Amino acid sequence: MMRGYRPTPVSNSTLSFCGTDNSSAYKVDNGLLNNGCFLDALGVVPHVFLLFSTFPILFIGWGSQSSKVHIHHSTWLHFPGHDFRWLLTTVLLFVLVCEIAEGIVSDGFNQSRHLHLYMPAGLGILAAITSIVYYHNIETSNFPKLLIALLIYWTLAFITKTIKFVKYDDHGIGLRQLRFCITGLLALLYGLLLGVEVNVILRRRYMWFPFPTEVKPPDDLQDLGVRFLQPFVNLLSKSTYWWMNTFITSAHKRPIDLKTIGKLPISMRALTNYQRLRKAFDAQMEDGPVPLKGPRWIWRSLRQAFGRRLVLSITFRFMADLLGFAGPLCISGIVHHISSDNHSVLPPVKLLGVHFISSEAFLANAYVLAVLLFLALLLQRTFLQASYYVAIETGIKLRGAIQTKIYNKIMRLCTSNMSMGEMTTAQICSLVARDTNHLMWFFFLCPNLWAMPVQIVIGVFLLYYLLGVSALIGATVIAVLAPLQYFVATRLSRAQKSTLEYTSQRLKKTNELLRGIKLLKLYAWEHIFRSSVEETRRQELTNLRTFALYTSLSIFMNAAIPIAAVLTIFAVHVHVHSATDFDLSPAVAFGSLSLFHILVTPLFLLSSVLHSTVKALVSVQKLSEFLGSTEIETDQDPIAQTPANSNGNIKSVYALQLQAKLVNRKSKSKQDVNRNFEQQDQKLTVSAAEEDQACLKIINGYFTWTQGCPTLTNIDIKVPFGQLTMIVGQVGCGKSSLLLAALGEMQKISGSISWTSLPKTDSEESVRPHYMSGRHSIPKRGSVAYASQRPWLLNATIEENILFDMAPNEKRYKEVIEVCQLQPDIGTLPQGDQTVIGERGIILSGGQRQRISVARALYQQTNVVFLDDPFSALDIHLSDHLMHEGILKFLRQEKRTVVLVTHKLQYLPHADWIIAMRDGTVQTQGTLKDIQCAEPELFEQWRTLMNRQNKENSTELKRKSFRRAMYSRDTLATEDEDEAADVTVSEVKDSSTSTDEDSLRAELRYRTTIPWSSFATYLKAAGLLLLPLLILSQLTKHSLMVAIDFWLAHWTSHVIAAQVESAERNCTITKDCGFSHTWYLQVFCVLCALGIALCLVTSLAVEWTGLRVARELHCSLLRIIVLAPMRLFETTPLGNILNRFSTDTNTIDQHIPVTMECLIRSTLLCVSAVSVISYVTPVFLIALLPLAIACYFIQKYFRVASRDLQQLEDSTEMPLLSHYSQTVEGLTTIRAFRHEQKFKKKLLEHTDANNISSLFLTAANRWLEVRMEYVGAFVVLIAAVASITTALYRQLSAGLVGLGLTSALMVSNYLNWIVRNLADMEVQLGCVKRVSALIHTHAENYDGLMTPAQVPAGWPKYGEIQIKNLSVRYDSSLKPVLRHINAHIRPGQKVGICGRTGSGKSSFSLALFRMLDTFEGQIVIDGIDIATLPLQTLRSKFSIILQDPILFSGTIRFNLDPDRKATDQMLWEALEIAQLMPVVKALPGGLEAVVTEGGENFSQGQRQLFCLARAFVRKSSILIMDEATASIDMATESILQEVVMTAFADRTVVTIAHRVGTILGSDAVIVMKRGGIVEYGEPEELLEQKDSVFSAFVRADK
Repeated sequence: MMRGYRPTPVSNSTLSFCGTDNSSAYKVDNGLLNNGCFLDALGVVPHVFLLFSTFPILFIGWGSQSSKVHIHHSTWLHFPGHDFRWLLTTVLLFVLVCEIAEGIVSDGFNQSRHLHLYMPAGLGILAAITSIVYYHNIETSNFPKLLIALLIYWTLAFITKTIKFVKYDDHGIGLRQLRFCITGLLALLYGLLLGVEVNVILRRRYMWFPFPTEVKPPDDLQDLGVRFLQPFVNLLSKSTYWWMNTFITSAHKRPIDLKTIGKLPISMRALTNYQRLRKAFDAQMEDGPVPLKGPRWIWRSLRQAFGRRLVLSITFRFMADLLGFAGPLCISGIVHHISSDNHSVLPPVKLLGVHFISSEAFLANAYVLAVLLFLALLLQRTFLQASYYVAIETGIKLRGAIQTKIYNKIMRLCTSNMSMGEMTTAQICSLVARDTNHLMWFFFLCPNLWAMPVQIVIGVFLLYYLLGVSALIGATVIAVLAPLQYFVATRLSRAQKSTLEYTSQRLKKTNELLRGIKLLKLYAWEHIFRSSVEETRRQELTNLRTFALYTSLSIFMNAAIPIAAVLTIFAVHVHVHSATDFDLSPAVAFGSLSLFHILVTPLFLLSSVLHSTVKALVSVQKLSEFLGSTEIETDQDPIAQTPANSNGNIKSVYALQLQAKLVNRKSKSKQDVNRNFEQQDQKLTVSAAEEDQACLKIINGYFTWTQGCPTLTNIDIKVPFGQLTMIVGQVGCGKSSLLLAALGEMQKISGSISWTSLPKTDSEESVRPHYMSGRHSIPKRGSVAYASQRPWLLNATIEENILFDMAPNEKRYKEVIEVCQLQPDIGTLPQGDQTVIGERGIILSGGQRQRISVARALYQQTNVVFLDDPFSALDIHLSDHLMHEGILKFLRQEKRTVVLVTHKLQYLPHADWIIAMRDGTVQTQGTLKDIQCAEPELFEQWRTLMNRQNKENSTELKRKSFRRAMYSRDTLATEDEDEAADVTVSEVKDSSTSTDEDSLRAELRYRTTIPWSSFATYLKAAGLLLLPLLILSQLTKHSLMVAIDFWLAHWTSHVIAAQVESAERNCTITKDCGFSHTWYLQVFCVLCALGIALCLVTSLAVEWTGLRVARELHCSLLRIIVLAPMRLFETTPLGNILNRFSTDTNTIDQHIPVTMECLIRSTLLCVSAVSVISYVTPVFLIALLPLAIACYFIQKYFRVASRDLQQLEDSTEMPLLSHYSQTVEGLTTIRAFRHEQKFKKKLLEHTDANNISSLFLTAANRWLEVRMEYVGAFVVLIAAVASITTALYRQLSAGLVGLGLTSALMVSNYLNWIVRNLADMEVQLGCVKRVSALIHTHAENYDGLMTPAQVPAGWPKYGEIQIKNLSVRYDSSLKPVLRHINAHIRPGQKVGICGRTGSGKSSFSLALFRMLDTFEGQIVIDGIDIATLPLQTLRSKFSIILQDPILFSGTIRFNLDPDRKATDQMLWEALEIAQLMPVVKALPGGLEAVVTEGGENFSQGQRQLFCLARAFVRKSSILIMDEATASIDMATESILQEVVMTAFADRTVVTIAHRVGTILGSDAVIVMKRGGIVEYGEPEELLEQKDSVFSAFVRADK
């Protein structure tokens, strides 16, 4: 209460309802209604009625609530007008609070206390709260008959307030009296609430109606899986996110996972929003004579689909911004009225025996202003968070809709866009991951575009009102500096974009390094690639320095501009108003200071908003280009296709099984769906006349991948029904392209493709018109089981890869597993067929991936099967078994049409139809006999190769026997990674805990306190110089900020003191009574200048600290990864290691410094503000304890929930992006199977999972901010009341009051940022912990007893290998894989090694390179023990060719000779030997021709030939060939074998056999078994020994 209006003290005896002074005024001679006290007493009646009538019912209602089973029903809003009722009740409470305040202020002028002025309003507040609680219980329990109490209450309240309002008017009380206005508002509000109640009763026909309207709850609330209740709860819960309380607190007890957060409401699901967006797109297409295209078309569609919610967000933002100005105005008013005793407010009017005050007198009370400030802050924060939520929710909906539209486009995308490099998987994933997020964040920031201009205009106007012309000058300073800030933001964006380019290059190189790490180590090229990565990293760091510099400038300007503007304004204000001397009062100073805090915010946001807008424009442009890219032909659109033998129940049964999998995948049990396979045989039986028809015909077909020359020319083929068709030809002749052309994947220049459907049963014929209605009558291609040459596997279990969304059938599943010889492999996997394999099957060998891909094709019940070279990665045993048991028996029994592409000509006699390809055209076709007659030369060539193969069989049969023995035991990998993979998977069982740190599942479950140890690791990497600078600069800077504010308070307080002294002295001469601002202004300028300088120092210190840490951690990580043993890469998923270089490194590079700066700044600002408030009003410390406790528990629960939700959002984003990349890579397979709809369904599941994680995280952030804002509002209220009370007794200067209130006003913002940044830092420090854990990996021992200079020049010269009692293992904790090996390989000898999987063949070759741990024995090459050699020198002297061809992006020259030691002649010679010279010469640039990532622009066989050429370039005296000819045709292989024997005639060649023909001509054969050599000798000698293992296997196969 103000000093001017201090009441006369009265005794308690005078306290009564109507007061004791002037009692004559309360006579009722003129009637009761003309008595003011009676009118107020009459207003109590409705409130008392409601309280007494509802309390018993409320207790009964609460008791019934506890017995409810389904909590969702408590969120069901049954009655219409719900939100309007809550709004009216909120306004009613506010008006009643004003009525109490008005009554108390008015009562201050009376001699005694008049309770009737404010007690009815107090009861009204209690009744209003009771009414809304009562209504909520009735509504949620659906008991509308109890609405009678509310109906009576609103009626009585409306009548009493109307009577009071009329009587006030009769007595001449008008608008100038505040109580008259309040009474009118209350009458209006009660009337509106009465109308709402009547509306509910009439619309639902409640109470006196005999048959009320039945209302069903929403579908979402009937689904117990829907747990996101924001759209369904009441307005109070929506505003405060009260429904999140249980969710947030329960997160502290158990981790949050997808099961916890449940499903999205229907209106928020991706499918719903995609349909909304599609309707908007269709509407745009229909509007206007010319359909819109391009970005404009997309923007209009987005506006039409999501514009309404955005308008709601903008409206909330406007209201929040307007309420935000109440803070500075109230602070200015409070300080002004405290610092002055003179007021020009009109005195109160005394009517009806009491005083009636005006609005001006009401707002002149400092306590009233404090309460209004508190309420305004509550409302402002509530509207602001509502705006944020609505905007983010709209952005998330938009993101899901666009991601779904992108996926639908992918399903129609032309494959040539991918194969020719026009569009990469990374570009599409970037479109999904980055550009959709840009649009989402644009929608989030979009309300700022509309709110900022209004906020700036109002802020400048109010500043002008307080400061006059100097405010315009200050605003001009900010306006001038704003473009500079925009310039910095633009440069920052460019630096980030440039950094991103180098980051992409670095990740590309790192990815290639990790994928080819085995080859790089074997060739001793790891340091070449490491140097390449480091060079790119240096370029990236150069841009990161620029990025850090501009980030520092941005942080500096955000902190320095307000200081500079305030300094400018006060300096100008002092000079402009020097004549008045006393104009710079505390009210003006701190009111304008608070306004500056508001005004600077939109100006700072301006650059971010504009930046986000530019990003959104670019993203929409990219989206437009993508949506306009080439699609496959429309006649290849997918149609619904049921399996030939399926029935109507299968889909429903399988749908239920899929739903059960989603609930609990681990508890999934295999279920049999009984099928009648005999019906299929009947269905596939065709007449003799139908056998002449072809399943597939291509007539005069010309096909191309690009717009240039056709890849396939003059294609005329047919594929007969139910028969085996083989396509043969040399590498690169177009065999795979022919299959893809038939599937509609290639661009058809001319010709026709026709598919003929099999005869249908009656049931199928009845379905056919449904699918073909409205379409052309051209026969559509059905589902084709397609196994591509490069196996494509899902990131799912082996069972799911084989079933491929088909209904489970245990019998058929086992048959397929047996046919593909997968059971031994499955038996050794950690979880059997439930083992989740990587996206590219990274834990499986090439042969296993191939067999799983073939098993998928066999399991499907399609009429047509396409197999593209399924034997390329299989040995002869597996190939024969798959051919005879799988194709000739399994598929032929079902009479399925099979098209087989193969290089194995020995299977040609089994073919019913043969198509021979050559140079992109059909050389000939027909049966084998037809070709023998028509093309005798070709037939003779085939027969020669077939005879050669038959000759080889006598020796190769031993391998079959090995395989038979092998597959009775545990098996993991085929020849490329046999025992290595075997040990790898077996170790997974034993060492799962060692890989938990890199396991995503473990990361999700990692729930501890803040990882301060990781923070210490981060700061330790910063060094001893930057760390003290960082700490001292931050402390000094914030101390100066506090000093600036205190000096301003001191300055303005002295102005007030001088003003009082002037008034007391009654000065008439200005020079005698004047006040000099010079000294105060000079000190103020010095403090501000030092503050600005320290802002620059602190911003630079933080960014440079982050930059140094980034450089040190990445350098250490790359070094240890390159030097790490292969064991690390065999036991750690490649994706986890790559994530350390991508996501984690990016977080360390760019995010942690910013988060750390924000955390330090907000913490120190909050501590400063609380310290200032406590200094100004020490009594605040009493209230600080409960507020601190509340903040502690809020942040404690929020941090745990936020961390889980952030990790859940990240973890759900990974499967989403993985699904996109899987779809792009397997697009041909998906479309061949006609599984587009199934994959779209999976996409929607992944999108919804990611979106609901984002929505819960958004709601959790709003939950935190609302509570912290409310705590901040209480801080302001307590500080204001304490300051006013202290100041009224002249114990506190007005300047300190202004300082305390200004500081209190910002506390809520600081609290929010502390908790948010603490949660972010906690998550980000996890990146430091993971990187640090990887850095502590032990490296290989690259040193030797000899130095490189001591190694003889030209070693090894002869290639003599002596192995003496050698025993090796993969790790010291594992069993040996080679035991006591003794062998002697003479110089120039050709040695073949054979044996079953796991026998130690690959370990034998790896031991020569010291890739394994040799714990016993030695290997001596040309007289030198290799253990004494430096590892780099040793590996650089050998050559090896692996089974899996690995090419790196770059040029052909780089792939053949990365260290550039070979001449052009040597390179061309190697290419000629590898049969690649014609191919390379035809390419533009020759040796400089571009090789895309992974060598995707070459066929599988060509890539293997390049690897052969690479080995030839080195021309070392020792060559190891590890199944190097698995992916090339037999003719090319026979040529290569001859060339190898010629080119390496004088050199030692060790060949690990894939086809036994490759070791028939060897000088010696080593037979291995269980890590030991069982036989060693010449092949002829071993075959002559009838009791030898070698000859036994040969005889067993005859």
